[in-house]
Formats: sequence, structure tokens, C-alpha cells
Amino acid sequence: MAGEKPRQARPANPQLTLNLAPDPGYERENFFVSGSNEQAYAMIELWPCWPERTLLILGPSGAGKSHLGAIWASLAKAGIQSAVSLAAADIEALAAAGPLLLDDADAIGQSEAQLFHLVNLMRERGTALVLTAKTPPDAWGLRTADLLSRLRLAPTAAIGPPDDALMRAVLVKLLIDRQLVVDTGVVGYIALRIERSLDAARTFIDALDREALARQSRISRAIAGDVLLTMGHGGEQDPLHDERECSENSGDGDRLPMTPPLTVRRSGSSGLGGL
Repeated sequence: MAGEKPRQARPANPQLTLNLAPDPGYERENFFVSGSNEQAYAMIELWPCWPERTLLILGPSGAGKSHLGAIWASLAKAGIQSAVSLAAADIEALAAAGPLLLDDADAIGQSEAQLFHLVNLMRERGTALVLTAKTPPDAWGLRTADLLSRLRLAPTAAIGPPDDALMRAVLVKLLIDRQLVVDTGVVGYIALRIERSLDAARTFIDALDREALARQSRISRAIAGDVLLTMGHGGEQDPLHDERECSENSGDGDRLPMTPPLTVRRSGSSGLGGL
């Protein structure tokens, strides 16, 4: 927007960089639903009317498994336990405390016996257990046949890599959280080039914000391209990307914060709303 005032409360010294990023919240309203995760989210929304008390949430790194699991934990008033530290946990106390989210279950490592004991106790009590993992149980290296068999029978909520619409929505949300003003065309340019990961989006926007701050400049496509190159994503366009961006952003000179025409919705709403 012409004549727009620069952001306030930014340090004037380009050598001074402050961590102004908000904490990435796992609240329900911060979860965006798109084609890549809508079935998994629908399963969480069905709680507590599940046919089984055990559920696996599977998906690649950075796809939103932990976020979705945290939404369920909030709904179910469940505890949250990392599989990495399961060996040091009191399994009896965990099972007695009620519903439980076991995060990164595929990183169970040498704690297989503890996991087997936990699964058995939760089953005996009829208590809900949700496990998140990047891969199915067959890829965890489990040696206990009964444990593997029970996990194989558990319903699965699968999350795919974030699609274009979801990546754009997340980028918009991250930019608005930081009160950054960016052309929507730049958002599309970034979304087509960064790794298909929500964690990658957060990392990139953090780097982009810092670079713009260091240059004391408004974020432009040129700055975004430089950050892409620095992070190894490549900033140059190919003809396919040129064509897609022209068709998606033709005639658009809009700048964020705003709501672009995306086909995603925030959880618990019928549209993207105000992000």
C-alpha cells in the first residue's frame, strides 16, 4: 500500500537483531485444514466417538502431526509424553493418569518393553492412546510380535505433505503474526520453492524477517530470492513456476496482511477467516 508507514518497534541498528518471533502455538485455531490433512483432522473431530481407543497419526516430518495430536490432547484432557524419554517414565503412573498422547513413537529405540507395557495397560483400562510417527509400526524395528500386531490393527489417521494451498496459508499466518507487509505474489513465489514442511515455513519466515531487518527494508521478491539461495532452495524461476504464478496472481498488487483466495480453512471454521 503506497505511503505505508514502516513497522514500529524494530531496532534502528542493522547490527542489532532481536528474536521477535512469536511462539508457534499448537492451539486448535492455528491448525489449517486442507486436502493433505482433512481426513486426519476429521478423525480427531470424531473424539470421543472412536471405534477403537488407540489411534496412529502418521505423516512426514513437519506435516503437523504433533499439532494435531496436541489438539486431541486438549479435547481429551490427555497427557503428552515423548517416546524418546519413555524409558525414564513411570509407565504405571502414565497409564493410570488417563488418555495419553505418545509423540514420535517411531523413535522408541530401546524402550520397546516400556511401550508394550504401556499399550497393554491402556488397553486393559480402556483408555485412549494416540501415537504420532513418521512411519508405520512395521518400520520402527519392533521385535515384540504381539506389540507389532496390536499397533498394526490400530486405526490410522494419515497426513500428507502440505499442499500448495496449505503452504500459502501457513506462510500468510506466519507473516501476519510478525506484522510483516508482503505482496501476495511473493507468498506464492516462496510457497513454490521451500521444502513442503510446516517447520521449513517457520524457519524460512524467521530468516526472511531477519534479513529484511538487517537491510532495514520492506520484504520484496528479491530479498525472498536471496534468502532462498542462502538456504539452498534456489531463487531462480523456471518457466512452469512463471506460468503458475502469473495465473494465480495476475493483476494482484495486494499486500499482506490480508486473506488471499485459498482453499483451506482454519479448524473449527468454514473459511480461512482473518487468519
